[in-house]
Amino acid sequence: MTVNSNPNNHQNSNESAYKRIRIFDTTLRDGEQSPGASLEPEQKIILARQLAKLGVDVIEPGFAISSPGDFAAVQQVSRELQTVEIAGFARAMKADIDAAVRATADAARRRLHLFISSSDIHLDFQLRKSREQVLQIAREMVAYGKQFVDQIEFSPMDASRSGREFVIEMVEAVIAEGATIINLPDTLGYAMPEEYGEMFRIVRQQARGGDKVSYSAHCHNDLGLAVANSLAAIRAGATQIEVTINGVGERAGNCSLEELVMAIETRKSAIGAETGIVTGEIYETSRMVSRAMNFPIAYNKPIVGRNAFQHESGIHQDGLLKNRSTYEIMDPDAMGIPRSMIVLGKHSGRHALKHRLSEYGVKLDETQLEDLYNRFKVKADELKLVPDDVLIRLASETTATEHDPYTLTDLQVLAGTQRSRIASVTIRERDSEQERTYTGTGTGPLEAVIHCIQQAIPVAAEFEDLELHSLSTGEDARGEAVVSIVHNNRRYRGTAIHNDIILAAAQAYVAACNQQLLSVKPADNGASA
Repeated sequence: MTVNSNPNNHQNSNESAYKRIRIFDTTLRDGEQSPGASLEPEQKIILARQLAKLGVDVIEPGFAISSPGDFAAVQQVSRELQTVEIAGFARAMKADIDAAVRATADAARRRLHLFISSSDIHLDFQLRKSREQVLQIAREMVAYGKQFVDQIEFSPMDASRSGREFVIEMVEAVIAEGATIINLPDTLGYAMPEEYGEMFRIVRQQARGGDKVSYSAHCHNDLGLAVANSLAAIRAGATQIEVTINGVGERAGNCSLEELVMAIETRKSAIGAETGIVTGEIYETSRMVSRAMNFPIAYNKPIVGRNAFQHESGIHQDGLLKNRSTYEIMDPDAMGIPRSMIVLGKHSGRHALKHRLSEYGVKLDETQLEDLYNRFKVKADELKLVPDDVLIRLASETTATEHDPYTLTDLQVLAGTQRSRIASVTIRERDSEQERTYTGTGTGPLEAVIHCIQQAIPVAAEFEDLELHSLSTGEDARGEAVVSIVHNNRRYRGTAIHNDIILAAAQAYVAACNQQLLSVKPADNGASA
C-alpha cells in the first residue's frame, strides 16, 4: 500500500498514473450536526490538528454564523492550520457570507462554500420560492462572495432529487458569476450509484463552462450507499469527495473517510485514483472523534470497527496464522490499528489457543493443550468470548502452575454523592505468594480502583482507554470491559466479563498489565500483543 507520509507533497499528474482525489473533511461541520455530537470549540481545534496530521486537503471547521463558539473555532483553525485549505460554510445569504469571510480571514488558503436548495420539494415547502427566485439568489450571492475570495464552491442542495435541467441551469448561472468548484450533493442519500454518476457526467458535458470547473461529491448514507455513490462520482469525473470521520453526520451520516480512502487504496488500480491521506493516522483519528462526540463505533464498522480485523472461526484463524492475506485484504498495522486479529470463542481452534498463550510465554504439550481445549469449549459456551484473563486462568488449572504475575483477589468501593469515591483492592503477587491491600480515592469509583492497582503493579504504563459493553439485559446483565494500556509505544489490551462492571474493568486492567509483563512478542509499530 502506498502511503503519502507528507500530505503537502502530492504527486502531480505527470508523476502518477492515478487521478488525485482531494479529501474535503466536514466532520467538524456536517458531522457535528449529527444529534448529540456537539463539540466544544477547544475540541474542534484539537480534532482539526489531527485532521491536518491525517493529511486531508480541505477542512470545513464549522458554520461560522451559527454561534459565537463556532465562529471562534473556525477563526482559530484558520489561523493555526496554514498547510490546509479552510472552507467557510455559508447559506446563500450576505450575513452568512460575511461571517464566513471574517472567520477565515487569516487562513493561508481558503474558499467559500455556498449552498441553496435546488429540488422542487425544498423550494415549495422549505424556501417557498420559485426556481427563478432561487437562481437569482444564487447568482447574486456567488457574485457577492467573489469579492472576498477566489475559490468558491457552490452546492445545489438536494441535487440528486432535483430536475437535471434545473441543476444544469443553476450550475451555469453560478459558474458565470465565478464559482470554481461545483458540488452535487446527494443530501438525502437517495441516489443509486449509476444515477449519481450519470448526474455528474451530464452536468459536466451539458452545462456551459462545466469543463472549466472542478467537481465535488457530498453523499449521505441513508441507504448505505454513500461510499458507493462517491466512487461513482470519481469515475464520472469528480476530483474531490466530502467525507466525515467514522461517517458521522445527520441521520445515517455522511460518506466515511476511512471507508472511501481504504477502498481507493485497496483497489487503486481498478478505481484509477489515489489520495494524500496518511493511512497510519486513520485509527487514531477515528478514536479521537468517537471520544470527543461520545459516539461509539459499531462492532462491524468497516476499517475501524472492533470486529473489522478480528476472527473467531478456527478455519480463518488457522489461515491467518499461516499468512495474513488468506482472510484479510488490508493490513491493519498500516492504519495504526492494534493487531488483535484473533478473538477466542466457541468457534476457535487449538492453533488459536496455542498462539494466544505463546504471547504470554505459556507453553503446553499436546496432552495439556487438549485438556485446555476441552475446558475452553465449556467456558466459551458460557461467555461467548473468552477474555485473556480467563484463558490464562484455564491454562493455570491445566498445568497446575500459576502464570499471571498478579491476581486481583478482592475489591471494595465506597461511593456517595457528597464525597470522593474510596476503593480498597487486594492483589496477590505470584512470585512472593503474598497478598497486599491498597487504598485509593478518585472522583469516580473506577478512578479510585485504578489508583489502587497502580500502587500494586509496577508497570510504567499509561491507562489509555476503557470500553464497556453490555452482553445481556435485565437486572443480572453482564458487562464486558476492555482496557488498553500503552508501554514503550506498544498497546496491550485486557478483557474481563462480570456482572459488576467496576470489577470487570479492574480485572481487565490487571489482565492488560499482566499481558505487558508476560509478553514475549517483539515490539512492532505499537501493535497489540
